[in-house]
Amino acid sequence: MVTATNRTNSHPARRLILFNKPFGVLSQFTQGTAGEGAATLSAFVTVPGVYPAGRLDKDSEGLLVLTNDGRLQARIADPRFKQPKTYLVQIEGEPDEASLDRLRQGILIDDAVTKPAEVAWIDPPDIWPRHPPVRFRKTVPDCWLRMTIREGRNRQVRRMTAAIGHPTLRLVRWSVGDWSVAGIAPGDWRDVTLNPPA
Repeated sequence: MVTATNRTNSHPARRLILFNKPFGVLSQFTQGTAGEGAATLSAFVTVPGVYPAGRLDKDSEGLLVLTNDGRLQARIADPRFKQPKTYLVQIEGEPDEASLDRLRQGILIDDAVTKPAEVAWIDPPDIWPRHPPVRFRKTVPDCWLRMTIREGRNRQVRRMTAAIGHPTLRLVRWSVGDWSVAGIAPGDWRDVTLNPPA
């Protein structure tokens, strides 16, 4: 793994880690009162001093960015900086173009309309199997979408697809900005080389 270095030895090296969070893992290092026995990041990432830049629900998978740089953490997590976040979304049913246009235009959630999303149908992606597998209804078809949003409301993608009548079955965050989970197996992580702060 490549470790970032700083210009001096007086401060710890800046770290940015790309972690492929498995299904069922909490996006935190301690279980807390709502953990209910779920695994946490401490079971996978043993680097001291890094914290998640943003969150990923327990029942979602994919890219979670961690860093020990507070300013960088804020830039990644804060919606004001509009970092695009792209998801691979398996949904129940097969929405028509008008339904997808609703996602592209914005969906009313909690008395506020979401920012427009980029949405496209995709073929089933060649990604890792989920454990446990998704439970399907044999009488209902499913399909995959690629969705990019630039905000991060609580369970936003799931609530958006539910609002058009197509509940999310599986949700994989594929990228945040220019960083992607491509090539990282579930439960694994890798370092990104960072330039020293200006």
